[in-house]
Amino acid sequence: MIIDTLKLIFARDLDRLYSEIKSYKREEAMWQVKDQITNSAGNLCLHLLGNLNTYIGSVIGNTGYIRDRDAEFSQKNIPREQLLQQILQTKDMVISTLDLLSESALQEEYPILVFDKKTTTAYLLIHLTTHLTYHLGQINYHRRLIDNM
Repeated sequence: MIIDTLKLIFARDLDRLYSEIKSYKREEAMWQVKDQITNSAGNLCLHLLGNLNTYIGSVIGNTGYIRDRDAEFSQKNIPREQLLQQILQTKDMVISTLDLLSESALQEEYPILVFDKKTTTAYLLIHLTTHLTYHLGQINYHRRLIDNM
């Protein structure tokens, strides 16, 4: 039951991420920062994809993904279409990986230390949904603030 709920939330919010990135009127605006806004929407998008591909894809799904967290914040001007494709690929990966997970596996210890103490897989997955939503809100704000200038 929880896995189905997680799949719905991840799918919903990755669809929203796709929509936010697609909604920029000016593609270059995705990469702009201004004043106190230090992370662009493009970099936040890359960060979210890296996060999900690491903690769900690599650790749970054994996809072989290797994260370059620094690049998530330093790469610039990746074409919108490439980001959109990566969002769709990440969504497919998340859903297919969660499809292979059993409800009992949610109560097992997550295989790697992410925080200051070990957590269950359920805890980590729920954290990932809130992390996605948090940055999704930042991207929405960024788009409305920067893209209308």
